[in-house]
Amino acid sequence: MKSIQKTVSPLDGSVYVERELATCDQVRKALQLALDGQKQWSALPLEERQSICSRAVDCFVEKKEEIALELTWQMGRPIQYSGSEVDGFEERARHMIEASSSALKTISLPKRRGFDRYIKKEPLGVVLVIAPWNYPYLTAVNSIVPALLSGNAVILKHSAQTPLCAERMVEAFQAAGLPEGIFQYLHMSHDETRNLIQSGGVRHVAFTGSVPAGKVIEQAAAGQFVSVGLELGGKDPAYIREDADLDMAVDSVLDGVFFNSGQSCCGIERLYVHQAVYDDFLVRAEKFVNRYKLGPAQNAETTLGPMVKVSAAEFVRKQIEEAVGLGAQKLIDEKKFPQSNPGTPYLAPQLLTNVDHSMGIMKEESFGPVAGIMKVSSDEEAIALMNDSDFGLTAAIYTRDLEKGAELGDQIETGTCFINRCDYLDPSLAWTGVKDSGRGCTLSELGFEVLTRPKSYHIKQC
Repeated sequence: MKSIQKTVSPLDGSVYVERELATCDQVRKALQLALDGQKQWSALPLEERQSICSRAVDCFVEKKEEIALELTWQMGRPIQYSGSEVDGFEERARHMIEASSSALKTISLPKRRGFDRYIKKEPLGVVLVIAPWNYPYLTAVNSIVPALLSGNAVILKHSAQTPLCAERMVEAFQAAGLPEGIFQYLHMSHDETRNLIQSGGVRHVAFTGSVPAGKVIEQAAAGQFVSVGLELGGKDPAYIREDADLDMAVDSVLDGVFFNSGQSCCGIERLYVHQAVYDDFLVRAEKFVNRYKLGPAQNAETTLGPMVKVSAAEFVRKQIEEAVGLGAQKLIDEKKFPQSNPGTPYLAPQLLTNVDHSMGIMKEESFGPVAGIMKVSSDEEAIALMNDSDFGLTAAIYTRDLEKGAELGDQIETGTCFINRCDYLDPSLAWTGVKDSGRGCTLSELGFEVLTRPKSYHIKQC
């Protein structure tokens, strides 16, 4: 009897998608198909691989409206924003297609005493991509497209919450003429995923998800001598200096807190505001948050949708109430968001004041529409608090003094430092984290390095 995977929509609690989980035999056959085709795929000229990937992006974008609606029903993002993920997929994919010409270029070294020397960048083989539900296309494209361009075959295991995303991506590449077996999806159990990692056929695992799940991935890969890329959690901070443009800072940083209902690994979860502008910031922040429209994500007027699951919303509710019990104060009147009710995935946006680092709300990842706000008296205090975290994915500084902002950024333990913006991935820049936010790199030309291995040639001239 086959196991059935059910995707429950956060919009109305209905089962939106049902899929059979792959059996051990199906996983084995998919891996063999990838292994059989990968060498022929890597032998193709890069220009041909680029052309196929470009056509695949065209095929994907053609179904933007359909993909956006499916995305809304699977994970709850308001329909007015879902199409932007297709746009982001296209932006990143096309950038990586263009960047691959330089990133995969053979490194030629100067001739030396009758020797030719160069370094080629060879594909690893089969890459397993394990993608999350919160940005199901944007996270997956970061590894899938450069892996294919590098000459690897890819097997995609997507979240049980967003199985259609895996199917739509593979469908687009098939329509573009990608050879059989080079890009496949598998709806798998945790056990089958672990078995695939330990099969000996996978040479790289690209995982995006939680810290506990990342540890499981590392344990599964132990002793396999395979590379592992981990994009894990975040508790990303922002610092509003006394010289910040407050109108811009409030609009930018609070969008970073609440977009996607706060369900972003690089979303802002803790704010440090200089005492000189603290009170003014709170007044503006309250007005900003009260403009949100919490409601069903399929409604055009909704700007804040449900969280992905009731359990996720209940976790954030508990985190908020624990902080309040320790003295935190709610800035937002939750009665202004009547859709928010315990036992549902609908949760009112919230900002907490009178918080400190003894509270979980300032230390543990929330992954929801909430942030704590602390008053600070100096740059030094702000930097110390920003670094007082197990995470280090992104950090943001809002200031008119860009030179000082960059100087402070050098002191922050983070993978990306933003100045006067937040919660954005520029495909030209390396996406990476420190501490519990993971290791490895995607995007930019550096992202190709983890998907290839160097092969040196040292040739004596006759």
